[in-house]
Amino acid sequence: MPRAEQNPPDMRIAGIGDEAHAELGQQIAAVRKLGWNRLELRSIGGVPLADLPGERFERYAEQIAAAEIEVVCLDSRIGNWGRPITDPLATDLDELRVLLGHARTLGCPRIRIMSYPNDDLSERDWRAEVIRRLTELAALAADHGVVLVHENCAGWAGTDPRRALDLLHSVDSPALRLLFDAGNGPAHGYTDVDYLAPVVDRVEHVHVKDAIETDEGVRYVLPGHGRCRVADSVRMLLDHGYRGVFSIEPHLTLRPHETMTELTDITEFVDYGTCFEELLAAVVAGRPS
Repeated sequence: MPRAEQNPPDMRIAGIGDEAHAELGQQIAAVRKLGWNRLELRSIGGVPLADLPGERFERYAEQIAAAEIEVVCLDSRIGNWGRPITDPLATDLDELRVLLGHARTLGCPRIRIMSYPNDDLSERDWRAEVIRRLTELAALAADHGVVLVHENCAGWAGTDPRRALDLLHSVDSPALRLLFDAGNGPAHGYTDVDYLAPVVDRVEHVHVKDAIETDEGVRYVLPGHGRCRVADSVRMLLDHGYRGVFSIEPHLTLRPHETMTELTDITEFVDYGTCFEELLAAVVAGRPS
């Protein structure tokens, strides 16, 4: 039986390609090895998507189309840990304009963002500036038919679901939704399922990873092997009608946005994907029919 037919019905699975390999051909090979046809893109050849020269991006887009791969999300640096609230908004607007063009070329409906680490602003001013910026960014995305998905990671709304809901209410745009990462909690000091519960109905996209805390810091592990209760998060999402994509982000050896470590093959990524398939199948099998 082909691997793709082993996935639970209606379950859409993808992977962040540069967690498998730097080169696009290997990113495609990794999801194909798993029987999938979906990729999430963050960087290719070690270069963030928005920094790729135009001709080079066009070649990559042709390669993706020829492989019949669906691109489910583009991961930006907008509002992330490297861009505090006092950085110029123009930097993020410029990146978004480039990525909106890429999204149109690839037929991709989503762009991942965050909500700006603080830089000595008061709580009130930090909140106000985040909302001002994301209102402008969401308006631009809406003009292009793309949804910005805010990740529970760096920034004002990254670790507090009440702030995430406040953000969505205040911006009040169909072009702003939430990205839930099931394994960000240990690195940012919160419990993942507790973050998910109040916002579960507003989740547009999901990242899958898991982690444990050690004396040396956070260590990432196979899904279901850490303390993040990944299966409980998946079950909660499905119980609330989630029909979006689950996109694996292993973080085991290769974390391209943090280190320059390279993998020579795609085995680790494929093994991770297989492990998540098994976890997902077990969750689905255990739910009431």
